[in-house]
Amino acid sequence: MSRPFLKMNGLGNDFVVVEARTAPFDPSQDEVRKICDRTAGIGCDQLVSLERSAKGDARVRFWNADGDEVGACGNASRCVGWLLMEAGGTDTAVLDTRGGLLRATRAGDHRVSVDMGEPRLAWTEIPLAEDMDTKGIELQVGPIDAPILHTPGCVSMGNPHVVFFVPDAELAPVREVGPMIEHHHLFPEGVNVGFAQVKARDRIRLKVWERGTGLTRACGTGACAALVACARRGLTDRKATLELDGGELTIEWRESDGHVIMTGPLELEFTGNLP
Repeated sequence: MSRPFLKMNGLGNDFVVVEARTAPFDPSQDEVRKICDRTAGIGCDQLVSLERSAKGDARVRFWNADGDEVGACGNASRCVGWLLMEAGGTDTAVLDTRGGLLRATRAGDHRVSVDMGEPRLAWTEIPLAEDMDTKGIELQVGPIDAPILHTPGCVSMGNPHVVFFVPDAELAPVREVGPMIEHHHLFPEGVNVGFAQVKARDRIRLKVWERGTGLTRACGTGACAALVACARRGLTDRKATLELDGGELTIEWRESDGHVIMTGPLELEFTGNLP
């Protein structure tokens, strides 16, 4: 049978969102790859499904373009939060994800804030293959005596991130270094690789090589991880604007409860039916 879907994006980071509350949807890796394929399929960075949930407004599942299911996706959470609020005529929605319950709230016209919860900062929570201080781990790229990248921070936002601090994000070797670090032995579950340039205490330019997807126009959990990593090093305040290729996100690492709040826009592109 055909199954309805919506094509959406947050800052150009795009998704196929499948309605699965009326019938089960459990795609194989090959099926995910075919849907995400930009030539033969619908084309997207991630596939998302909405299922019934006893704990939230919907159970939300995420798959990267390589077919692997992952625990979190920040930009997709904003999109799904907006869908659920529109359907329910409410200003809040609760998403039941593998990474925990996320609360979305309206923040304007086609703008949504999502409480992404507390960042996980212990080496076992990233996870890393060995015990290290995640504020600045022992990892470098390039010659031992003159590395081009070194001592990145690590943060989990329900998925693993490593954040390199760079002088100019536009010149950062994202395509060259991203795939190498994504599969580095230090990260047993793979890792999303961020390249963060601190432009001011409240402004960060960020590029992200996303695990299982590649270079994306925006990564919501990557923006959250970058702000936390920068704030832990004293490079920024706990709230900043994150400049990504697809636009801007506002990220706050709230002092009152340690939660990370992500706010930004979204777009509904078109609807259709999966065969």
